[in-house]
This record gives sequence, C-alpha cells and structure tokens, in this order.
Amino acid sequence: MTNSIGEIRDADFLFVIGSNTSEAHPIIAMEMKRAVHRGATMVVADPRQIFMTTMAKKHLQIRPGSDVWLLNAMAHVIIAEDLVDHDFIQNQTENFAAVREAVRDYTPEKAEEVTGVSAEDIRWTARTYATTERAGIYYTLGITEHSHGTDNVYALANLVLMTGHLGKPSSGMNPLRGQNNVQGANDAGATPVFFPGYQLVVDDEVRRKYEASWGVPLPPEPGLNLNQMMKTLGKQLKGMFIMGEDIVLSEPNVAKVEEGLSSMEFLVLQEPFLNETARYADVIFPSTVFAEKEGVFANSERRVQLVRRAVQPPGEAREDWIILRDLAAALGAEWHYADAAEVYAEMVKDTPKFAGLSHARLERETLAGKTGIQWPCVSEDDPGTVYLHKNGVLRGKGLFTAVHYRPSEELPDHEYTLVLSTGRTLYHYNAATQTRREEGLFTKQGEAFIQIHPRDAKRRGIADEEMVTVRTRRGQVTCRAILSPQLRRGSIWMPLHFPEARANLLTNDAGDPVTQTAEFKVCAAEVERAETQPPRSGDGPTFRGSYYREPLPSEA
Repeated sequence: MTNSIGEIRDADFLFVIGSNTSEAHPIIAMEMKRAVHRGATMVVADPRQIFMTTMAKKHLQIRPGSDVWLLNAMAHVIIAEDLVDHDFIQNQTENFAAVREAVRDYTPEKAEEVTGVSAEDIRWTARTYATTERAGIYYTLGITEHSHGTDNVYALANLVLMTGHLGKPSSGMNPLRGQNNVQGANDAGATPVFFPGYQLVVDDEVRRKYEASWGVPLPPEPGLNLNQMMKTLGKQLKGMFIMGEDIVLSEPNVAKVEEGLSSMEFLVLQEPFLNETARYADVIFPSTVFAEKEGVFANSERRVQLVRRAVQPPGEAREDWIILRDLAAALGAEWHYADAAEVYAEMVKDTPKFAGLSHARLERETLAGKTGIQWPCVSEDDPGTVYLHKNGVLRGKGLFTAVHYRPSEELPDHEYTLVLSTGRTLYHYNAATQTRREEGLFTKQGEAFIQIHPRDAKRRGIADEEMVTVRTRRGQVTCRAILSPQLRRGSIWMPLHFPEARANLLTNDAGDPVTQTAEFKVCAAEVERAETQPPRSGDGPTFRGSYYREPLPSEA
C-alpha cells in the first residue's frame, strides 16, 4: 500500500475494485465503514453485490474480466473533461501522452456495452474521483487474478498519476495483501525476480553485492515463478520444498498439478497440520503456527511488527527458521543463527529500505507504546514512512503505461455458457487447513457451495440448496447451489476452501504474461442439477458467502 490503513477513515472518496473487503479483509473494511459513516463517498466495482455495495454510493456491477474497459473509460472522461493534475503530470510523471492517445476511443458509451456499467455511472465515478482531494484506490485479487491482471494494475496506476492522488494522506494506490505476512515474505525476497528489499536479480551491481555478502556465485536470471513451477512439476522440476501451502487445493487446474506431483522424485512439506498435499510428500517437517514462534510480520501497509511466542510448540514441532537453519547445516552451510533476531539482522544488512529495522529497535518501540515501524526505514533514527512518495515519486518519475483491453483467455460458449469466479469467504481462509478444524467456523459454513442467479438456476431446473454438478474443460465437482440475485446473470461464484469440492479442479491456469498469476476469476463453466440429492451435511445453517442477501423472488 502506498498509504496506511489508519488513513482510510479520513478519506473522502474510496474506489474499491476487485475486493470483497468485508470478508477477505474485515479489519480494513472497518476503516472503510468509519469513512462512510463520517460522510465519505464509496464506489465499489465488483461483479457481485457484496456487503460493501450496501454502503456504497454506487455499485459498478462490472462483467468479469472487463476491468480495463472500465478504467480506461474513466481515464477518458478525466482527460476529455480536463480534470487531470497538470502540475503533477508535468513535474512527476512521464509517458502521459501515450496513455492519452490509448484511451481516446474508450468512451463511456462503448465501455457500457462491454462492462455492463452505465455510461452515466462511469462518468460520475471518474469526475468524483478526479475532483476529490483525499481519494484512494483499494484493490486485491479480483484485479490481479486475471490473464491481464498486470494491465488492470497499470490502468489503476494511470488514474492515480493523472489525478495526482499520490504522495499525500488518505489517497494513493493500495493493494490489500491477501495472506498473513505475504508482504513480509515478499520483502524478504521470496519471489524469483527479487533479492530482499525488492532489489532486482537482473541488476548486476545488486547481484555482485549479494555474491560478496553470501559468499556464493548467483545466477543472473530469475527463477521460475509459482505458475511456471506448477506447469513443470515432474518435468523440468523434479523436487520441491513446500512451506505453508496446500497446492492441491490452492493452485488452478489442480488435476494437472496432481499429475505432476505423482511423477516428482522428491517432495518435502513443512506444515503445522497435515493437508491434502501431504499425500504426495516424501518427508514432512512439523512446524509451528503464529502463536508458537518468534519473529516479525509485515502487513499490507508495510508495517513491521514484532511477534512473541505465546505458547510452546507441541510435540516435535519447531519454528520454521530453526528447521531451515538445521537443514542448511546438514547440507554443509555454516549457519549459526542463535535466534530469530539474528536471522532478521542477516536479511536487513544488505537492504537499504530496511536498514533502520531490528528486533531490538522494534522491542523498544513496542515498550514505548508504538505498534511497529513502516518501511522504508533507512536508518536507526528514521521514524519510518507513513505514506510513500511524499517527497516525490520514489523511482524519480511516475511511469504512465498505456494498456488496451484483452479478453479473458476462456469465455462462455455454446457448451459452457456461464462465467465462473472463485474467492474467499469470511469464515474460512484459503485451503482452510486451520479454519476447518475449528468447530464454530465449521458450524457457520460446513460445506462447499456455488452461488448462481435465480433465473440461471430456473433455466436449468435447479432449486435453492439442491446439489449440482459444476463442470469446466478441466474437471467437475458436486456441491450445493445457493440461489442469489447478488450475481450478474450468466455468472457463478464458488469459494476455494473445500477439499471435497475443489474449486481449483475447475479453474484455468492461463497466466498473466508479466507475473504469470493464474486466471482464477474467469473461466467458462456449466452447472447441472445432480441426479442424487443427499440431505444437507451438518446441523448449522448454510452460509451464503456474504452477509448481504436479497430475498429470493419466492420470498419477496
């Protein structure tokens, strides 16, 4: 996030796109609710009616995969009506002319035909965003999990740059991180293109620095990213070490993933609980959960926070860093880290953005009543950075990037007439390795389901809460149908948490050309009433995937 979570409550305009915030990020959603109750205007762009749309001034119920058309049309309005920040563009950006030319033909009227959002609403949203001083953009996987996800992000960045909504409080461009400490993992270099602190692997000077620091030669080319790894399992990739991930539940086109895992030569799993992927593991290292470990987490707003052990690990479980240290020693590396503080010191010593951070300093800040420090933090006396780009764009100048609409890789046809999107619900998390072990959460939401519009269900002879078969070109699953007018007609939505009805048997592994992030949010699908109709499992009510549910036509 360019800005901080606490700034959200003071924003006057919030553009929430591709984010079911109240379910996927409920703490951040609380700040959004505070802003709206204070009088802020919120616009939500999402294919479904979700709880956040009940608080929004406008709900832009966009067709899945048409984000670039919507965002380019907003840019078209801002430029055509001269609502741009000329000083900011002139002094702090480059390549604006290319974007101005690219969006020339993206009129709101044409956008309405593609997105399903009215031209009037597109114009109103663009004008209000451009003319509101404290205006922030908030997005997550609904933007990035597309074969054109990078284009979606570029289009959002263009809006921020042309309006000058950068380097000031309660504004900016704010991706909401989807997993605990995923920010920290990326900060530490857990991607194939970066060393710690987002220093590029392909930068010769940076690579030489790390070769000297680590005492080993390093390849000049990036490694494989996650989607590329999944496609080479058992082929180019013969062995794998998996930590904290259940890939046979979380990865797209998972039947192909399982086929690759079956032919792997060696698989190590490091997990606090056995999961579906454990069936393929040759070795399993029992690790700890968050309350059993020491270290730091970094959250969405770049805030690094010290975490202390609350309880001792059970049985033979050990902290991740201890397992990795001892494994390295067994492989011949002379790692002698005594505690998590020394490991963190090793990470930050070659990383300018984190140079002012240490466990000792975080301890002092905590004792003084402060909650962590936000990077960049370049020295011991640097208080950290509440929001980015305050003194000018960090890269020198903000780069406009012209993008054009590309349709999703797989669209409905005569055989698969619906569009399937997947996501999370409030009561479970990702592969649900931990959340489905908790009785209260299981009672709230104990089985897989798919949301379908009542008219689409009626055409297929499907009644509310009947069992259905959902199929795509990659596989099929059986789950319960929840009739919901929250969806656009022609769209269906399914959570990814349930191993007995794995949504990712269905999803498309087509990747974005830049990041290779898979297209979880759009694939062609069909739904049919199942021949057998078993009774509902569990005693609890079926949770419908959102707090918000309009009455069905038969109930109205």
